[in-house]
Amino acid sequence: MAATSYLTPAQRYAAGALFGLALNQAHFHQTHPLGLSTDDFPSDSDRTPSKLEVSDDPNLWVHEHHALLRPVFKYLDIDPAAWSGLEETAVSSSVSRHVGPLLRLLSEESGDDYSERSDKELALSGAVDAMVLSMESNSESLRSRREKLREYEHQCREKFLTSDVEPNSEKIHLQLDTKEETGTPFHDCEEPHQGSIHSNIDESPIEVVMMLSYPRKVAVLYELLCACLSDLGENNKKHGRRRKGYDARHRVTLRLLATWLDIKWSKMEAIETIVASSAMAFIKEQESSKEGTQSKENKGDKWKKGCIIGAAALTGGTLMAITGGLAAPAIAAGLGALAPTLGTLVPVIGASGFAAAATAAGHVAGSVAVAASFGAAGAGLSGTKMARRVGGVDEFEFKVIGENHNQGLLGVEIMISGFVFEDEDFIRPWEGMNDNLERYALQWESKNLYALSTAIRDWLTSRIAAALMKRGAMLTVLHSLLTALAWPVTLLAATEFIDSTWTIAIDRSDKAGKLLAEVLLGGLQGNRPVTLVGYSLGARVIFKCLECLAETKNSAELVERVVLLGAPIAIRNEKWETVRKMVAGRFINAYSSNDWMLGIAFRASLLSQGLAGIQPVDIPGIQNVNVTDHIEGHSSYLWATQPVLDELQLDSYYPVLT
Repeated sequence: MAATSYLTPAQRYAAGALFGLALNQAHFHQTHPLGLSTDDFPSDSDRTPSKLEVSDDPNLWVHEHHALLRPVFKYLDIDPAAWSGLEETAVSSSVSRHVGPLLRLLSEESGDDYSERSDKELALSGAVDAMVLSMESNSESLRSRREKLREYEHQCREKFLTSDVEPNSEKIHLQLDTKEETGTPFHDCEEPHQGSIHSNIDESPIEVVMMLSYPRKVAVLYELLCACLSDLGENNKKHGRRRKGYDARHRVTLRLLATWLDIKWSKMEAIETIVASSAMAFIKEQESSKEGTQSKENKGDKWKKGCIIGAAALTGGTLMAITGGLAAPAIAAGLGALAPTLGTLVPVIGASGFAAAATAAGHVAGSVAVAASFGAAGAGLSGTKMARRVGGVDEFEFKVIGENHNQGLLGVEIMISGFVFEDEDFIRPWEGMNDNLERYALQWESKNLYALSTAIRDWLTSRIAAALMKRGAMLTVLHSLLTALAWPVTLLAATEFIDSTWTIAIDRSDKAGKLLAEVLLGGLQGNRPVTLVGYSLGARVIFKCLECLAETKNSAELVERVVLLGAPIAIRNEKWETVRKMVAGRFINAYSSNDWMLGIAFRASLLSQGLAGIQPVDIPGIQNVNVTDHIEGHSSYLWATQPVLDELQLDSYYPVLT
């Protein structure tokens, strides 16, 4: 690796040390999210120094047991004698004191090959910028997204004209131990501390960050990503990751590093695509050289049998898409779409320059790991459909969302609806989301969900429900959930007929959660970090999936982020702390304090247990967001989910509110 690196040995040492600090900080932020309970870099008083050495605490992400840090050191060609010291530095209580000197080291220019390395950095940053422009040009315009969302909202409102959605009417608001509204759309989260990301860092590190050139920052992130995807050190049988690929904890760490370096996440996503592309090209080249004596027909057969992923190669200034195998995603198609942009870039940096930009990912170990990141066999999530009843679930199928598939993306998003009336309600709430993730919607148990949603709608349009709403009985519903008071007999009798369909739907959502866990454990998403977003019973599917993951030996390696909206999940007597540990990055509970329909449906088993969909969850590491101003009733999640997610700014490492 050292021979093809953009960085000097000293700079590689600094990059590795900085990555160790960020990895440990990311672990710390699991239970102490930034912007909620601490400043960006915790001060000495915020974090108590551990009395144990790193080697004595296998729960730390920087511990050798997790195999997250030492393979990075090995890839960067850092002297093994320094590894233990770097690990101890990573868990230091004085993080900000180390960051400044490390950034200075990264900014230093030295060596006889400085000019050559500088040219390579410029070539790489140019390729990244071109990739970002291409991704942005291919994304759906904001105006188009809003028009589609408006149309869908209009269709939904026609369905619920007399139900729990009452536009321009007076809303029911309860103060469920939440903070007063501060003028922001989401008023249950503290505002980020003034001073942006550097609020608790000495001035000198800030100045050093500004001194680092943009090409150098990109080069550092590029090499660290390659190191994360490397499978170097996998021969360590005692301490090694259970699967090759892109660990969610690594991606969260890179998010934090990009924030420290003031690099937009879209740039990091472009780096991911370039690394994936070049690695696939390297694998194709290696495969071709091994089969040089075989006929073209035999080559194709063996390629398909091996289920190797498609690749891209830059030859003579032309980007060539090379089809290969049945694995998902086959990135060749996406790279073909990007060819015009990259083609115009070649005359500027030269074909050899772009090739140099991809050299680090051309390492054999890194290439193999990137291949694992995409999944080496099968048709991936898009081919996951149950052919028979499994575990009491009749329907469980992933639907492709958007047009950003097969483009070498290293992040996956699974979105799950839970209050639906027809097939399009599994997909329409998630269309038009403008993120660079490979997105899928899970269609599950539609028959039971339709029955439940219809039963609730029929009840809402009944005379007795209308009378109860007029008398303000729904205010009693939410109050009773929190105080364990008995419900009015009239209300109990009126809602009994919902109970049977609700009970079935709850049972199926729990079982679907188990199936989702099995999908993730099986690597059908390609061993790439997954973001899980769900509303209503879809949020419960996610929660139960995380519960099942917690019962395995897995840590937070699979799931990067989670968003639960209007979740029918009890606060007490549920394993919130355990579930939180399964998510490497942000974990958001979005609730509406006037969602009395959710309270009615879930009342049978809740009462004093609390309900995540209508109130905050007081668990360290859970970001509670009050979306009452966006949600008129439970059915509002059908069309309000997109605006809520837009304002959550999930790509931000911090819980930023607008």
